[in-house]
Amino acid sequence: MNAENTSTRYALIDLLRGLAITCMIAYHFSFDLNQYGVIHQNFNESTFWLSARAVIVTSFLMLMGMSLVLATLQKSQHYWQRILKLAGCAALVTIGSKFMFSESYIFFGILHFILIASLIGALMLRFYWANLALGLSFLLLGIFYKNAVFDQPLLQWLGLMTFKPFTEDYVPMLPWLGVVLLGIFFAQWLVRISHLNWLTGSQTGWRTAFTWLGKRSLMVYMLHQPILLGILWLVLGR
Repeated sequence: MNAENTSTRYALIDLLRGLAITCMIAYHFSFDLNQYGVIHQNFNESTFWLSARAVIVTSFLMLMGMSLVLATLQKSQHYWQRILKLAGCAALVTIGSKFMFSESYIFFGILHFILIASLIGALMLRFYWANLALGLSFLLLGIFYKNAVFDQPLLQWLGLMTFKPFTEDYVPMLPWLGVVLLGIFFAQWLVRISHLNWLTGSQTGWRTAFTWLGKRSLMVYMLHQPILLGILWLVLGR
């Protein structure tokens, strides 16, 4: 696979992204059921739910890092369009959450992170081993190092806080930027060993629906919660 082969579609990436967003929808639906009192779960402390969220976010961000590399191979012309869409959607999430959860609105959630990480990731595409080294370093730093300096409101988006801020969604730069850089490194490694063929090919049968979702992940992300909440409102009447 080379850079000139611009018509190739990396269908496995779409499939995996679709599976990840399906898991995310299931997670958020469970969260909504808990909010409505239909189930009773502790999403902030339960090992199961914390692990589920970590796996889902890791999957998205690893695929995001890989996609930055693959888009370069495809000579994609849509990078800045995507950045503008992300910025607009992130702003809508903040505004919408401010209306719904005035005390715990989303100031730096998954879309805010992806926006900043996309800009940083684009700059890191020229490097190789540095992505592996920095990826592992940021991952370990974000997991194991905490400092009260980062508890200040203006620095909370960076991570390294001594407590989780009171917000409905929080995806700080550390450790999650490390996952993106590792995704970039993994895709670069696949390019170096000329082993991208396993990412291509048609997705048929049961894979089709997930691939469709993966191609439209931003739209699905923006629409799924209003739809889920609307269904619950209709069914439960509250």
